[in-house]
Amino acid sequence: MPAKSKKQQMAAGAALAAKRGERSKSSLKGASKEMAESMSDKQLEDFAKTERKKLPTKKG
Repeated sequence: MPAKSKKQQMAAGAALAAKRGERSKSSLKGASKEMAESMSDKQLEDFAKTERKKLPTKKG
């Protein structure tokens, strides 16, 4: 499932980086912190790899 907004895509990328150990988990806030705890690596990867060019800034 692709991300529905740029912010969602960026939050998924941050959460994925934390899960892989490329970023500290304590640096996560808000949506990215929740995503890291509740989603699998595969789900996060699907959200993070969404092309941002055609996405709105915020979901709405």
